[in-house]
Amino acid sequence: MDASAYGQISPSVPVWLNKGDNAWQMIAATLVATQSMPGLVILYASIVKKKWAVNSAFMALYAFAAVLICWVLLGYRMAFGDELLPFWGKGAPALGQDFLTSRARIPESTHTHEDGTKETVEPWYPMATLVYFQFTFAAITLILLAGSVLGRMNIKAWMAFVPLWLIFSYTVGAFSLWGGGFLYQWGAIDFSGGYVIHLSSGIAGLTAAYWVGPRLKSDRERFPPNNVLLMLAGAGLLWMGWSGFNGGAPYAANIDASIAILNTNVCAATSLLVWTSLDVIYFGKPSVIGAVQGMMTGLVCITPGAGWCFFSGFFITAILELIYVIKSTDGINAGLVQSWAAIVMGILSGSIPWVSMMVLHKKSALLQKVSSLSNFAFSPRNA
Repeated sequence: MDASAYGQISPSVPVWLNKGDNAWQMIAATLVATQSMPGLVILYASIVKKKWAVNSAFMALYAFAAVLICWVLLGYRMAFGDELLPFWGKGAPALGQDFLTSRARIPESTHTHEDGTKETVEPWYPMATLVYFQFTFAAITLILLAGSVLGRMNIKAWMAFVPLWLIFSYTVGAFSLWGGGFLYQWGAIDFSGGYVIHLSSGIAGLTAAYWVGPRLKSDRERFPPNNVLLMLAGAGLLWMGWSGFNGGAPYAANIDASIAILNTNVCAATSLLVWTSLDVIYFGKPSVIGAVQGMMTGLVCITPGAGWCFFSGFFITAILELIYVIKSTDGINAGLVQSWAAIVMGILSGSIPWVSMMVLHKKSALLQKVSSLSNFAFSPRNA
């Protein structure tokens, strides 16, 4: 790398630092942080009943702060540090100057050569950038989980739950996949948190909702949002912040990041339109809250493979890519076919969850018992 492009070399501008990659990674981290605060703080406070608004917003605010402190004191190295167990790293603080100013390392990229030597990808920015970027992922995981217990759990119980779940659950999934743990060794791939974040928070939310129990019957029957306009503002921040969520996953300002951002928005928009169309067909009118739910399912659906064509659209992508390669003389363009897969995934993410939440939910006693916020709040009669 030509150091002259960076002007005078100093301890704060080492020769390996790429200012473009570093700037983008910090911007991506800030976008993800904005999803949580103020995005989900506003969304949660406005989508619940007025009597729960402050408690719901405070749950998200507290989780953001608590996760950050736990992350730098112990969590980061448990998720991305040296191996303690096949599913867990050795916990240690991530606050030392030497550690934070050293060049970042991506554990999930470690490759063992035939001669036994190991090689790990090192992005062109410091460890401090990576620690903060991964913190924003950990924080939003807890805050997404909170959506299942809004109106069910008081703030004191939540204050104890957050650090315990982060340490004993999130770090396990993160190390197993992203930290070079056993799932990574088995060949499992998660582009930007479909498993580490959304699956783990979803299963945890389902489990928590089941054991805590349903809300009062009167609340389940009538659950209007207390401020629809603010709800849309929070949802908008969540959507726009997802560009950093998936766009930051390649750990660099490159083509993968561009494709991931485009696919993310295409899938979310498609899912929103499909959900809204189904509301019109089934209920006779569109639902603002339903549109928000469609947007969210689309964003979650695209996340595991937003930048990978072979993973993004499953077998559908493979067929489309084959057709495109046959017709195209430029091999690079073949990767762009995944944007078509994003549309297909948007259609699926806008229709399958709609059927389960609007139709099957009414016929299943189990689903009604574990029904989280979305299962009964996102109904056309409430908006």
